[in-house]
Formats: sequence, structure tokens, C-alpha cells
Amino acid sequence: MQGFKKFLLRGNLVELAVAVVIGVAFSALIAALVKDLITPLIAAIGGKPDFSQLYFTVNKSKFAYGDFLDVVISFIIIAAVVYFLVVLPVAKLFELTRRNEEATERECPECLSSVPKGARRCRYCTTQLTPEPETQAGAETP
Repeated sequence: MQGFKKFLLRGNLVELAVAVVIGVAFSALIAALVKDLITPLIAAIGGKPDFSQLYFTVNKSKFAYGDFLDVVISFIIIAAVVYFLVVLPVAKLFELTRRNEEATERECPECLSSVPKGARRCRYCTTQLTPEPETQAGAETP
């Protein structure tokens, strides 16, 4: 029982549960937006009062495509929101943190292995190296 309690209270599991709950609520919000506001506007352009009731028949079989289009529009809106409000900002944040990190290693010109900036000799091929001068954080090197 103790192991199960530790499993439930792990940080990642709680964060994942919160993300799923928020995702479901957001999905319901977008679905209502699409069904109640966006598709009636599209249906008004097409001359139909209820977009979800659109269908066509082939050999007496009814193909309801209105609800499917509601779901497709909802998916596109959710994907756009996730991309522009989550993926792009996180990618920019990672780029900024990578850009601000000062490099502590450099490549050996002979064997192309990574060696510390201040090294005088490569630890792999023993080539003589000239140590790079120390730069201050934020200062650009020519």
C-alpha cells in the first residue's frame, strides 16, 4: 500500500492528471464555441440553419458530415492554440536559455573531440592547444 501511495503522489503523475483535466475542459470549451458560434455562421452562409444536420445520401444511405466538420474545426482550433500558446513560447524559451549559456568546451582541431576551453593539450590525441581567453558573460567575441 505504501508503494501505491508513493506512486500516486509522484510529481509527474499529478502534473499529468492536471494537464488531462485542463485539456478535457479546454476541449469542451472549444467544442461549444465551434458548435454554437462558428458553425452557425458557416451554415448561415450556406443557407442551412443547423450546420450539424448537413448530410448527403448515396443509395439510400445517409452520410452526416456536419458533426464531422464541427469536430475537424474544433481540432484545428485546439491545435493552433496549443502550437501558438505552448509550443512556440517553449521553443523560444529553450533557444534563449541555450543562447545565454556560456560554452565550457571547444573542439580539438585535430580529432574534433570536445575539450575544456582552458585545456592546453587534447586529452584524446594529445595535440598542443592554445587556451582560449576567458570571456565575461554577455560579452561578444569577435
